[in-house]
Amino acid sequence: MSFHYFAGAACRALTARKDGPSLYDVCDPVLAGPASGDPHLAKFYKTALGNPALRILLRRAGLPELSDATRLTRLREALTRARDDAEPDWAALGRPLADLVDTIPLEHPKPPPVPFAGTMPRQAQIDGAIRDCAQHLLRSFRQNGFLPTYAAFNLIGDPDVRGRELIMALTGLNSRGYKNSSLLFNLARVFIARSQARGVINPPWTGIAEPMWEPVQIRHRSAYYDAFFIEALLSYVETGLASSTDATAAKRAIADMVDFCINISREEVRGTDGARFDVITALAPAPHPRFSRFFAQIKQDLGFGVYVPDCDTTACSISAAMQAGSNDPILDQPLLDFYAGYQVRAGINEPRVTVPLNDNIDYEGGVATWIDNLKGERPYGNDLDPTLNLDILEVSFRNLARWKILETPARLATVHRIIGFQKRLAASGAFANPRSHIYYLPELYSAYFGRCYAAFLSLPLAAQAAIDPDGDFDFIRHRVLSYVQGELMAAEMNVFDAALALIALGHLGADPRAFAPALNVIIAQLGEGGRRGPFRAYEWNKMKTPTRILVGGPEVTSAFVLMGLAVARRAMVGRG
Repeated sequence: MSFHYFAGAACRALTARKDGPSLYDVCDPVLAGPASGDPHLAKFYKTALGNPALRILLRRAGLPELSDATRLTRLREALTRARDDAEPDWAALGRPLADLVDTIPLEHPKPPPVPFAGTMPRQAQIDGAIRDCAQHLLRSFRQNGFLPTYAAFNLIGDPDVRGRELIMALTGLNSRGYKNSSLLFNLARVFIARSQARGVINPPWTGIAEPMWEPVQIRHRSAYYDAFFIEALLSYVETGLASSTDATAAKRAIADMVDFCINISREEVRGTDGARFDVITALAPAPHPRFSRFFAQIKQDLGFGVYVPDCDTTACSISAAMQAGSNDPILDQPLLDFYAGYQVRAGINEPRVTVPLNDNIDYEGGVATWIDNLKGERPYGNDLDPTLNLDILEVSFRNLARWKILETPARLATVHRIIGFQKRLAASGAFANPRSHIYYLPELYSAYFGRCYAAFLSLPLAAQAAIDPDGDFDFIRHRVLSYVQGELMAAEMNVFDAALALIALGHLGADPRAFAPALNVIIAQLGEGGRRGPFRAYEWNKMKTPTRILVGGPEVTSAFVLMGLAVARRAMVGRG
């Protein structure tokens, strides 16, 4: 978006006619004075919502229905109970706010259709873009000592979180601070979405993945991100395009990131059977996440003090370490034994999924996200994401022999049940519905399925037959290809969408002629990142609670474009 767009949007927000009480008219009498009851609620309000810039932007954003004294009183009473009650009834106090959230007019992006662009870029252009992305990653690693990723808050929230889902979050999350932040963020999003401030907070964009143009972005490091940076640099070396100097620099960066993933970010936990396992936490202890001192304090104030390990970071880190040639003993753990304890078994195990924001899908056979730490803490409750389960399959295929999966009936059964979970997603078409996903978008699911499918095809035929006797992977492959070619690439794409499309198409064996639209988008947008890199920052993954938190960065875009172009190049060279 241009300066003129934001200037106009800000002017409209600042000069709009106020119609009803504002966010601050509602909250100041309860939360702006001396703290009482739970001090975090007032601290969060003053830190996140009461800052001067947001006050100015929202000062004319009013809700006419709150001119009704009864409704205004109910809302303030709910905030007071959230502040003062020792054990708040979150479902009851969340109801007045849930009713307001249901008035938000918010939908997922629906890019317009575009004609098929069948002319291929020149091979030299593709190779040049690969080198540009790799040079960006290596330069950033050299300058920072790591590859940074960024988080940014979009206060308008996620289209899939309506009043019903808000109640799910308030009752299913375990941390009171996290409940507080969900409550207040969702209150703020009503005032934003129904006012002229919406144009400033949530400007339109091209494609599906959201660009990260918020002015405040929180730089940090995580093993989950490093795992994919490892794969990107490995793919660069494998193209043969790297000079000897670049290849050496890439290998050094990879070695450092492998160490960060499986040593610095390692954490011991207990499985549901009491056995101890080493897993990987997404946010290592300070100072390793590389937050600035300012944002480290903000993170604490906003209720993100405790961060527990998760199944996805563990799977991706172990996979990346193995691909990089590591022989660390952590790779020898049969992680499927651990994951089995977090696998949903209808009517048998405890209700693993306490925050079922995507309850439109059948969880049977899926593995939940968050891992209880040794203290038994579970601040985020638990949820279940389809893409995470693809990562578990992928790392299982890479460790098939090491973990003796075919020789161990229980482990093979765990794999079969995850595959069954994925097949039902494909058969119903739910994988293409954004609501089915907690942390990702359908086009990213498609790319990750391609990555998983490639690991499956690398297995001996006898192993493939034992893992997938009914041909479920081929069934899912056809559904995913249909979505990528018939929906994603038939509409307007941005660079990140295009990179994910290439990863899916290349791994799933599509005709290389189908790559043309995505390749053209990437080559045409090369340089859009300005001084920060070849491309802009886009949404890689997200959180839907406490509000829409996007994660990505220019380095992330370069990594995924590099991987997409490398996969496409390999397929094109092979066909040639």
